[in-house]
Amino acid sequence: MSLTKEQLQELVREKLAGRPLVVVSNREPYIHIFAREAIHCQVPASGLTVALDPVMRACGGTWIAHGSGNADREVVDEKDHVAVPPESPCYTLRRIWLTKEEEEGYYLGFSNEALWPLCHIAYTPPIFEETHWKIYQRVNQKFAEAVLDEVGDDEAFVFIQDYHLALLSRMIKARNPRLVTAQFWHIPWPNPEAFRICPWGKEILHGLLGNDLLGFHIKYHCDNFLDSVRLLLEARVDQERSQVSYGGKTTLVRPYPISVDFHRIAQEAASPEVEREIEQVRRRWDLADKIIGIGIDRLDYTKGIPHRLKALDKFLARYPQYLGRVVFFQLGEPSRVHIKRYKELNAEIEDLVEEINWKYESDDWKPVILLKEHLPPTTLLAFNRLAHFCIVSSLHDGMNLVAKEFVSSRIDEDGVLILSRFTGAARELTEAVLINPYATDDFADAIKTAIEMPPEQRKARMKRLRQIVAENNIYRWAGDIISQLADLRC
Repeated sequence: MSLTKEQLQELVREKLAGRPLVVVSNREPYIHIFAREAIHCQVPASGLTVALDPVMRACGGTWIAHGSGNADREVVDEKDHVAVPPESPCYTLRRIWLTKEEEEGYYLGFSNEALWPLCHIAYTPPIFEETHWKIYQRVNQKFAEAVLDEVGDDEAFVFIQDYHLALLSRMIKARNPRLVTAQFWHIPWPNPEAFRICPWGKEILHGLLGNDLLGFHIKYHCDNFLDSVRLLLEARVDQERSQVSYGGKTTLVRPYPISVDFHRIAQEAASPEVEREIEQVRRRWDLADKIIGIGIDRLDYTKGIPHRLKALDKFLARYPQYLGRVVFFQLGEPSRVHIKRYKELNAEIEDLVEEINWKYESDDWKPVILLKEHLPPTTLLAFNRLAHFCIVSSLHDGMNLVAKEFVSSRIDEDGVLILSRFTGAARELTEAVLINPYATDDFADAIKTAIEMPPEQRKARMKRLRQIVAENNIYRWAGDIISQLADLRC
């Protein structure tokens, strides 16, 4: 059963009973930047923050995150607070500041050159540097000081996000054992044989088991975590109850498939601003009679962007009747560009796009248009609504909210979602055209299937997809976690 924003607010009032809610993540939900001699507020390209912002709008409270915008310091008060969202403030953003050395070691280093590839089976080897691990510990302690500064010795519910802060719960509870903590791990958890190569695997598990509740997207990741604990720690793992007893306390391990604010996205997709943007996009690229495909991703090696471009190449070679008719837009904001593997990925994507366009383009048509820039939500919604098909071809993904955002935006109940089987979303969105992104020939045929699917079948599939996302919305996800947390305190 789905929850509305108002129902979540009522649940929070009942369950938290006046105790504060604190969310902690590396990425902040709003970034302030200098642009044209003024300060602008920008929403970052992050599934985590897009998902959690509506929850915080409903619940209120404090969100602690790294202040990464070049104008972030200009808008905070003496306690590093700023009220957000700017157009209608309803919660507090507390920013913490990291040095260049800390960003290099904690974020680019241990988080994204070690933990990220370790957890994603995408054939990029993790890099383990002891200096990065030490900085990761130090930055987790910096976040801990910010949390304790906000809550003091009082009871509070602390909701920790993701792999950047694996040590945080243990640190804050050492100083304030009255805190109740949950942590949601937004990326996959690998099998124990893969995880055991991490030199500090025991320390990471020790940190995560400081939580009262630990959440993953799907049960498979929960089982992998429990198996990792069983292999590496002296702990009692109860597989039937999905919990771990360790060091005198119990941690529940549960699957909570994250989602989006379905009704808000649908409402915004129907807005006059998006309608105007649709017409502008059509005119800018002369799309009146074209079959439009889209991919919307951070430019990350786990998203399978080269694999989809190779499948598109194969599709055009195999089915030349679509030359001049199909235009595929790859929309993506560059990510972690200081890491070598990401630089290589950017170059690979550009080379593939150039090669495909050289091979097939005509005087008035290019098959692939690559937009490597930050695009506002209005523009992304316009592309979602215009597309005949959307490709999500992740090689390994915890959930992938792009798929759910595409479905939510299709107020016409049309369009086809082509979805990798290796996403958490594929467990729910079974009416999508499911693919193995490594199987290029089958992938190419899936594009043809999406394009040629009869209208009545397209609409029936999309209607069912929309029902699934509407029912399992972000408020239900948050409500389930908050209810479980509050029950643990009782």
